[in-house]
Amino acid sequence: MTQAAGLDVSGLVLRPGRRVELAGVFNFRDVGGYPVAGGGAVRWRTLFRSDALHQLDAAGRDALLRLGLRTVVDLRTRPELDNAPSALDGLKSRVRHVSLLTGDLQSIPLTLAEIYRYFIDECGDAIAAAVAPLCADDAVPALVHCSAGKDRTGVVIALILAVVGVPDEVIAADYALSGSYLDPGRTPVIGQLQASTGLGAELTSALLSSPPALILDTLARVRATAGSADGYLRAHGLPEAALARLRAALIV
Repeated sequence: MTQAAGLDVSGLVLRPGRRVELAGVFNFRDVGGYPVAGGGAVRWRTLFRSDALHQLDAAGRDALLRLGLRTVVDLRTRPELDNAPSALDGLKSRVRHVSLLTGDLQSIPLTLAEIYRYFIDECGDAIAAAVAPLCADDAVPALVHCSAGKDRTGVVIALILAVVGVPDEVIAADYALSGSYLDPGRTPVIGQLQASTGLGAELTSALLSSPPALILDTLARVRATAGSADGYLRAHGLPEAALARLRAALIV
């Protein structure tokens, strides 16, 4: 485990500029500014994470244009894409669709712990395929998103941050931010996700929580499986040279 001893973790994740305010989007944020092992930090305005973009308005699309995105990795399934197509007209980003889930969404386990174990145990090739576009020489600035920007996006971003050397406690605190941004008491997010994912009434507020212990357990499972986040991605087809390019692009 990479430790964050002596760091103000809360101050790191709540820094001004972390959340990018876009109308129709609840959970768009920058993962820059996090410290990495050996010195340096994740470069700001280089890697973003988000929920679905289908409710973006013209102002939101203009804001995305100003971010200069070169790559968008969309982790949603085909039914989700069909139900809620992204409003990316005018963007020159290369959009890559890499579903972390196969088959009927209704058939996946519906407790968070089971879902995350399923991701790590059954979806490793898809996770590596989702990270691969971000390893190209000209991939960044880049965005990774799914429907809520929490679970599939959370696992992919956690592995990326682990690869570049961000401490586990910081990764977990970043992951936990989704719980406040997706608070069903403050947003209509459940209704939006029930419609766009096809899960309907099976998607409950419990599934929108983001307890930091869950991502810590997920990272521990990755390491138990393959020794490290790097080893896990290599075991699923991503070469070390690609990971080296990813580190070079993200670390300043």
